[in-house]
Amino acid sequence: MQKNKFEILRMSPENTNSVLVSSGDDCIIFDPWGHAADWEQVLAARGLNLREIYATHGHPDHISAAPDLARRFNVPWYLHPADNSLIGWGNELLDFFQIPHIPADFVAPMPIAPGRHMVLGTIPMDVIATPGHTPGGVCYYFPNEKILLTGDTIFRDGFGRYDFPGGDARALFKSISQLHELNMPDDTYVVHGHGPDSTIDILKRDNPHFKKA
Repeated sequence: MQKNKFEILRMSPENTNSVLVSSGDDCIIFDPWGHAADWEQVLAARGLNLREIYATHGHPDHISAAPDLARRFNVPWYLHPADNSLIGWGNELLDFFQIPHIPADFVAPMPIAPGRHMVLGTIPMDVIATPGHTPGGVCYYFPNEKILLTGDTIFRDGFGRYDFPGGDARALFKSISQLHELNMPDDTYVVHGHGPDSTIDILKRDNPHFKKA
């Protein structure tokens, strides 16, 4: 049986924690930050076939390469539809990092809905709605591997901003509370959108916001 591989990639210019998941020669990418050409080189060097792209939310530092990769590889990319209006927002951030704007004729994302999905044919993935940082923010949980991708909903020692368009403090803290109440195993490995990784146990111990509302 082939082993599924999860890798955290901090693509240049380093800012966002992107995740590459591979099974055999096939792979998917979560929150593809940076330049699509750099991702194309990584995939070619590893002999991987890109099958799908997923975003935790629609901010540019989590989707900058997604539309271009979707076009280059003719694959779908997924985003909660409540965040579609954010795709053209935040070009100033891309300017700061010298990354091209997402063009007006970008490849549109496919909608992702909460619930159990199967990725790469055999990997169960739970999509968890976590609005607040953005209206359509989601987390991705892999129960077999005990890996949680939180995007910017929660960080090792803090939480995502809610002062951007569509942000909602009450919704964000409710989402964090609901994550806490899922009672994932303490040794679940947690990959945040930015900053150091953690575990559920570390969040319980060190993040005062990770609690029941």
